Amino acid sequence: MFRLAFRPPGQLLRRTFTSTRPRNEFHFDTHHFVQRLEREGLNRAQAEGIMTAMAEVIDESIRNMTSNMVTKAEQEKHHYTQQVDFAQIKSELQLMEKNDLAMIKAENDRLLTDIEKLKQRLREEITRTQAGVRLDLNLEKGRLREEGSGQELKIKEVDTRIEQEIAGLRTAIQASKATTLQYLVGFVTGCSALLMAYLRFRV
Repeated sequence: MFRLAFRPPGQLLRRTFTSTRPRNEFHFDTHHFVQRLEREGLNRAQAEGIMTAMAEVIDESIRNMTSNMVTKAEQEKHHYTQQVDFAQIKSELQLMEKNDLAMIKAENDRLLTDIEKLKQRLREEITRTQAGVRLDLNLEKGRLREEGSGQELKIKEVDTRIEQEIAGLRTAIQASKATTLQYLVGFVTGCSALLMAYLRFRV
């Protein structure tokens, strides 16, 4: 760290690169300050004593102020450290991003696989359900056909029975007609015989 040192009149201004104040190095024009104090009524010894005290106070203040300052080398070192830290953080972030992308891709692939499995299971369930429905429909159709066949047989049996009943009635009617005709013939014959006998008896 460097200091700007003010020499008494007649001495050149120079820079020093030391953290401690060399002997007889001051930060202001001490000769001019002593002369000003003498013009204010102080003697030489008093003016130099005040000047020395002021120089020590100023020097202490400057040391305290510059103790918190950093050198260019320290600043460059700090900047380099920040760059290294930034590069490390950037590398870590890129690695984390790559890992996150890999995890997301793996999770996405797993979800796609699960979806395909669900689709396959759904297709199998649909196929099984359709097969069950077709089987039930075929069974129902068979049952309906059997019931229809049974109904047709019953209808045919009823028709046959009705035809048999009609045929029996026809036979009975024919027999009744023949019996009635025979009865009428016998009755007419009897009446004719009686009539002829009556006529003969009167003659």
